[in-house]
Amino acid sequence: MIELEVPGQGAATINALTLADDGAQLFRAAALPVVAELLSVLACLPADQAGVRISAMPALHRYLASDGAIGALASRTLGADSRAVRAILFDKSQGTNWSLAWHQDRTICVRERVEAAGFGPWSIKAGLHHVAPPFDLLARMVTLRVHLDNVPNTNAPLLIAPGSHRLGRVPVDRVADVIARSATVACLAATGDVWAYSTLILHASVAATQPARRRVLQVDFSADALPGQLEWLGI
Repeated sequence: MIELEVPGQGAATINALTLADDGAQLFRAAALPVVAELLSVLACLPADQAGVRISAMPALHRYLASDGAIGALASRTLGADSRAVRAILFDKSQGTNWSLAWHQDRTICVRERVEAAGFGPWSIKAGLHHVAPPFDLLARMVTLRVHLDNVPNTNAPLLIAPGSHRLGRVPVDRVADVIARSATVACLAATGDVWAYSTLILHASVAATQPARRRVLQVDFSADALPGQLEWLGI
């Protein structure tokens, strides 16, 4: 496994990763100037849950807009029509020290259930409507992970398989074989770093060996409009 050295602890070995070629890219300290503001905005969310799905939080809009401190990173790839379409605050700690098997993210969050060709199956998560869209829509999306705490190798960094976003829909029963043949990367980060990913990249997380608080604001971006009366839920 290739490891990223946290600044001050050695040279980074994965700075060459790019979103275009590898499906992942690190933007060091890109959100550092606004971390304190983000923590203040997010302070209203429950702190005892592993992941909180965010909706109706207009205070985040200025940061996630296509010209905002965070959203501008997505608009580099998606263009000026880029918009934040889903956000989750992950708050891993000693009390919420979970693991996550290798998988692809395959659903989007919408305002209400409206049947549309190519969209389905449907599910409810945290009271919100989720649906699997046509796969090419997912392939055009970008996910940003904004690190609000340091994530050393002992505190469950996200694991990714660079290039796996180009494999299309990977059947669940083939994921383990794909990972066995792939190089994987531990996405270590310092507070204020932002990792950008192709939303389809295969990823996982193990439980922290030395758990400390690890807050990550994860935001999905898309430049696509949904068909008919189907609408993104948004932030």
